[in-house]
Amino acid sequence: MGSIYGNKLKVSIFGQSHAAGIGVVIDGFPSGVKVDFDALTEFMERRAPGRNAQSTPRREADAPEFISGLSDGYTCGAPIAAIIRNTNTRSGDYNGFSDIPRPSHADYPALVKYGPHNDFSGGGHFSGRLTAPLCIAGALSIGLLKKNGINISARVIEIGGVTTSEEDMTAVIDAARAEGDSVGGVVECVAEGFPCGIGDPMFAGLENRIASAVFGIPAVRGIEFGLGFEAARLRGSEHNDAYTVEDGVIRTKTNNHGGIIGGISTGMPIVFRVPFKPTPSIAKEQDSVSVSSMEDRKIAIKGRHDPCIVRRAVPCVEAACAIALLDALLEDGYDLKTE
Repeated sequence: MGSIYGNKLKVSIFGQSHAAGIGVVIDGFPSGVKVDFDALTEFMERRAPGRNAQSTPRREADAPEFISGLSDGYTCGAPIAAIIRNTNTRSGDYNGFSDIPRPSHADYPALVKYGPHNDFSGGGHFSGRLTAPLCIAGALSIGLLKKNGINISARVIEIGGVTTSEEDMTAVIDAARAEGDSVGGVVECVAEGFPCGIGDPMFAGLENRIASAVFGIPAVRGIEFGLGFEAARLRGSEHNDAYTVEDGVIRTKTNNHGGIIGGISTGMPIVFRVPFKPTPSIAKEQDSVSVSSMEDRKIAIKGRHDPCIVRRAVPCVEAACAIALLDALLEDGYDLKTE
């Protein structure tokens, strides 16, 4: 499976939604970085299930257990391995999906690729549950980047077509839940303080690296940098970012390019947006098929599911961005401060 990311910083994610546990192995993380466990816990809580009325009722502690890679609270240079125990599973809710696949889930293509022994419970290895170990690697990466003046923050800018207040977005989610349905949305991420000159052209560009990590988050449907698709509607004179000198530093007056040109960082904030599809597990009856009989079937999905995963996806986007940026810095030989 393609569950390993990175060149110098290799992040390998393992486990299934309803297995005994899920986890991550991080190879290549610099030695001598003190882990802020309070910050890690706070970061994991932002993604964790069952924390509000708009989330799935499934509640997990999502407390990482580090089994290697740390010594006296510092990274020691050895591969970092951490696991999260799954404690609140109801696999019976997923019986039958090997024969009647859920629309917009990976059930059918996974069945074709891996056969009947694929784990369908909770989505198995395709589940959004696997973003918890992604967030472990992301939180550690964010901590190291902060020590080097690089700050990453993401926010929800749209839910179900609503771009106004948090209250309006919540109302859209609640309305979808009441109808047995779901909604998607858009997350924007900004990385400030990233140095100029990091990345490569062509197939190893900084956008490529970020996109590859971000698409590891289930439900992501696309990505755009800077003005993104809006750039296609502008003239060059409108889209071009004019250069200027501010306090002895070359910058651009605007940031339509989103901090990356030619696959290489420009020193301006890296800005990108990610759309998330509506949660495919909905209570409304849907059309499907029986794989065994090759006949049309109806399906009503049981279980505990988010009517909208967008808010819980915010730290996941930050995590993916941080992992990609740290990997790029390490590959370029950037002198990172660990203290």
